[in-house]
Amino acid sequence: MIDSTGLGKRRAYILATVVYEYIATAEPVGSHSLTQKYNLGVSSATVRNEMAELEAGGYLVQPHTSAGRIPSDAGYRTYVDQLMAPEELTETERRRIHDELCDATRELDEIIDSTTHLLGRLSNNLAFVTKPQQEVQRFKHVQLIWLSPHTGVAVVVTSLGVSAQSLFELGAEVQPDDLTRFSNALNARLANHPLRDVTETEIAHAAREAGVSDDLRGAVVAACVTARSNEQPTIAAAGAQNLLDQPEFQDLRKLRSILRIVEEQKTLYQIVADAMNSDAASVKIGHELGSEELSDLSVVTVPYRFGTHALGMLSILGPRRMPYGRLLALATGTAESLSQRLSDVEHIPET
Repeated sequence: MIDSTGLGKRRAYILATVVYEYIATAEPVGSHSLTQKYNLGVSSATVRNEMAELEAGGYLVQPHTSAGRIPSDAGYRTYVDQLMAPEELTETERRRIHDELCDATRELDEIIDSTTHLLGRLSNNLAFVTKPQQEVQRFKHVQLIWLSPHTGVAVVVTSLGVSAQSLFELGAEVQPDDLTRFSNALNARLANHPLRDVTETEIAHAAREAGVSDDLRGAVVAACVTARSNEQPTIAAAGAQNLLDQPEFQDLRKLRSILRIVEEQKTLYQIVADAMNSDAASVKIGHELGSEELSDLSVVTVPYRFGTHALGMLSILGPRRMPYGRLLALATGTAESLSQRLSDVEHIPET
């Protein structure tokens, strides 16, 4: 085992073993049981001392005075980033995922729903998938409303309705005709384009055509940035009942609190929002989810692609004591099959 944690080879190995054992048993891990089950090459007393040092360093915690120890968020993070052995799906598992997705119709919604239910079943956790955003929202028009020589309102309207309203203040005076001229130039150039194509460059072209100030151009750019940031993809989720099987959630009050939160699409989106433009798998652990109520959970997220531009996210949400290597392999394999299935679809109706 190559140690890159700075803990030392033996201590890093003991940490990895504690995490592995706790994931498998859901029981606090003691030095005696660890020595009996694993060939650590040292005495129980030495293991106990090393575990005490790992606790002092914040990698392990002791839930009760007489109990063994369990990993902290930092312990899990070190395990996932530096100690965990990568896992891969078997050929049989890959074929099963591929065949189940191929049985779905050519409708985008059904393909995503089938993927979500499959992933929830295979992971025995809650699975959720963001639907790809390819051309879901289009720029319809912008309305610039004059309030005074130095103030106005920019209203960006998309194919899904009003997306953003922004009050702007300008250094130089502007006349109502200036706003009308700029609005007309923008709408003639950009109407019915995907919202992602309404870039600063395109807005600058329209500003030059209309002969308006940089201040006004900047106000419209800001309004369009706000409109894009308001886009939230539709999310399909399945497998919430699987959390009932996890020892961590035998307290029904805690489980109900968690289920109430994850039922809100906004919460699920916020969990993976910072991974939305990434091509890499990611793992969030415990308090990294940004909510005390979600601190007993972790999420594994893997991107998938639809076409050249659209990116969706495939996620597994479960207890911090999840088999990270296994679930990363499962999510990655499913994302690959989903991307391939979507590439085989010749036409997907707009939602």
